[in-house]
Amino acid sequence: MRAATVRERCSSSASENWCILSMVRRIDQWVRAAAAICGLAVFAAMAVPVVRGDAIGFDLPVRAAIHEWASPALTAAMRAITMLGSEYFLVPLAAILVWRWERRGERRAAYLLVTGSLSAEAVAQLLKALIHRLRPEVFFGLLPAETHSFPSGHAFVPAVYFGILAGIFAAGARWRAAVVVMAAMLGFSRVYLGFHYPSDVVAGWALAVVWLAGWPSAALRK
Repeated sequence: MRAATVRERCSSSASENWCILSMVRRIDQWVRAAAAICGLAVFAAMAVPVVRGDAIGFDLPVRAAIHEWASPALTAAMRAITMLGSEYFLVPLAAILVWRWERRGERRAAYLLVTGSLSAEAVAQLLKALIHRLRPEVFFGLLPAETHSFPSGHAFVPAVYFGILAGIFAAGARWRAAVVVMAAMLGFSRVYLGFHYPSDVVAGWALAVVWLAGWPSAALRK
């Protein structure tokens, strides 16, 4: 019955725009659903061995291979990049954006960024506490982090944060690609500096895909 109604509407030239928009939204929903399923599958593939206490085969070889690239210049760059995913950068930036949106009366944008980012952070901390994976030994004499290792919050939360911003600003493909590059660099920096195993980072990326697949589709559509 629903399919017949859609065909009737699309048969009318006056409803051609509605038909195209409906098709685009359906495709968008399918893509998001597929992305969420893939993200959950990847996260589960990382989480199940960790919960069982089993080693993940690529963790130590990848960690060692990345550490072999170490140099003073690269270490300085990675320390600067990893700061972009910390609360010392994200919170002040969010405060500035929220203040700007409040002055313009754009409270919806402020709500989306704050609730999306804080909910992602809450989930990350909950999973860390539940899974309880110990962190690897950090490199370069850095102070170890106080929280547990799985999943990587630096891989998860900033990707959600900047992904939501990209949706709010209706960013084009180049800016969305920049979000992916930033997430990749943040994840790499965490492994390079020794704060996380590679599987922690992969799990964080997977969660970010799941989060963004569902969150903007419901919240950012006008």
